Amino acid sequence: MRLSPSRTVVSLVAVLSATLTAAFAGVPANAQTVPVRFLGESIVPHRLSFEGTTVGGLSGIDLDPCTGEYALISDDRSYQQPARFYTARIDVDGDGVHGVRFTGTHALRQPDGTTYPPPTLNDGKAIDPEDIRVDPATCRYWWSQEGNRPKTKDAPDPVIQPSIQVAGRQGEYMGTLPLPEDYRITTGDRGPRRNLALEAITFSPDGSRLTSAVEGPLLQDGPESTTEHGSLARVTQQSRTGAVLGQFAYPLEPLFAEPDPDSPWSPDTGIPSILAYPGDANRYLVMERTYVPGSGFRIRIFDATTRGATRIQNRDSLASAAALRPMGKQLLVDLDDLPLSTVDNVEGMTWGPRLATGERTLVLVSDDNFSSDEVTQVIALALP
Repeated sequence: MRLSPSRTVVSLVAVLSATLTAAFAGVPANAQTVPVRFLGESIVPHRLSFEGTTVGGLSGIDLDPCTGEYALISDDRSYQQPARFYTARIDVDGDGVHGVRFTGTHALRQPDGTTYPPPTLNDGKAIDPEDIRVDPATCRYWWSQEGNRPKTKDAPDPVIQPSIQVAGRQGEYMGTLPLPEDYRITTGDRGPRRNLALEAITFSPDGSRLTSAVEGPLLQDGPESTTEHGSLARVTQQSRTGAVLGQFAYPLEPLFAEPDPDSPWSPDTGIPSILAYPGDANRYLVMERTYVPGSGFRIRIFDATTRGATRIQNRDSLASAAALRPMGKQLLVDLDDLPLSTVDNVEGMTWGPRLATGERTLVLVSDDNFSSDEVTQVIALALP
């Protein structure tokens, strides 16, 4: 949701700026933690037809430890075909990305076994798929969808709550993870903003907990990022049964440019993907995706930690003068610095295979929004 400034919002800017300054104290945002090596990219043909579906809108990716293939979720809300995910073989090695071969697709199913309807039905059952992870313990798929906050209180479309669901290997419904109360969309001035709700999820390496991130600041947590200041997004660690183990404030970057005032689009910045770091329960890779009308996309990946950060699961609002230490972070890579054919709407991130050099690969995917002006791009990087 895009809200016009109010006196309340303006009064929060000073507090937010001070909070974000603390987050970066001694941790410059442009300081890289480890060297990142660009391996290559592969472009999937636009509107590729596969098993009766149109490939596109790929907003989440995960390497399946049970098969060696990749799972990719489409954010098609059943407009093109029923909401679905794909499996694919992606050939990544030290010399680059040598192709993407889709091997299967499955519709995501409701508890009654039917596919999800498009939002045009206005029946409150539509979904907005965003991320997918393969459970290392059971090989089932866990996937997130950010629900729907209507544009206005009088809008005809219903409120749809975000969710994290569990699907079997064929897409069949297996269960839903209980979410924190502050993830709920309301009709008032609380909860996630429109299109900035639950998106990113990641398993700990042993599968004992799931971490999720709200894409942008909750309404009660202060204003969205501008060129003058950043904002705070909530990151939550939960057990497999839903118990909240910890919640932390992640500091989002300011906008990198002023928006074109004549554009019909609004800028946005947020977390489309988060990835647990092997060997450290407090460490994550966090992708920040920013779109500024007139300037395009900027995609940055940060090495972040919850170590030393304030636990906020009992805080009603982050927009206050109360002492708060957000997660620390350092820049890992800015895709603008890589020799890519283009920097597009990159939203998904997963660990890939380990190279003969001992390096770990990081595989990214972009969401083309089914638009001929955008691309479905698979990118591979190498980390020590």
